[in-house]
Amino acid sequence: MSVRLVTAPLEIDFDDGQKSVDEFEREYQSLSEVEEDPIGQWLKIAKARGETKETDPVLLNLLVELHRKVDILTQIVKNEEPKRVPLSYHGHIESIGFEHFRLSEPLLQRGKRYYGRIAMPVFPKRDVAIWFDALDGNLAKIVRMHERDVKEWNSYVTARERIMIREMKRK
Repeated sequence: MSVRLVTAPLEIDFDDGQKSVDEFEREYQSLSEVEEDPIGQWLKIAKARGETKETDPVLLNLLVELHRKVDILTQIVKNEEPKRVPLSYHGHIESIGFEHFRLSEPLLQRGKRYYGRIAMPVFPKRDVAIWFDALDGNLAKIVRMHERDVKEWNSYVTARERIMIREMKRK
């Protein structure tokens, strides 16, 4: 099978999903756009009501992100951490495609389904929850990802392809 991948330095935490599938599914759902933070929910409601028509969207997004940063700093000061399910493995993704990714080390067991969180280097930074199947020790096929995350993932893959093309042109 031929899979087109481009280099991308990403981090992933994952588990084989055998231990606590329900916990993984609960976290997967909580990381969706439906269960967003309070400021995100407020913004969606305000947009739906048309209350943001007169507002510069870039400025509004920057203010919302500033509010989120203050929330994060408040959590740090109060010594609170976001509750995440502990995952058994940590790996480095070396290359990605629209439906696949390759780990730098063979940590996967062929045919097994895994739950994972990928730290995406997009604005705003966040973890993307995915379910994936191992095609071999390194190669994985993404089988489930939230719709908003699919759009950001595809945009990131496209951006990495552009970088690769520019580097090839320079050589």
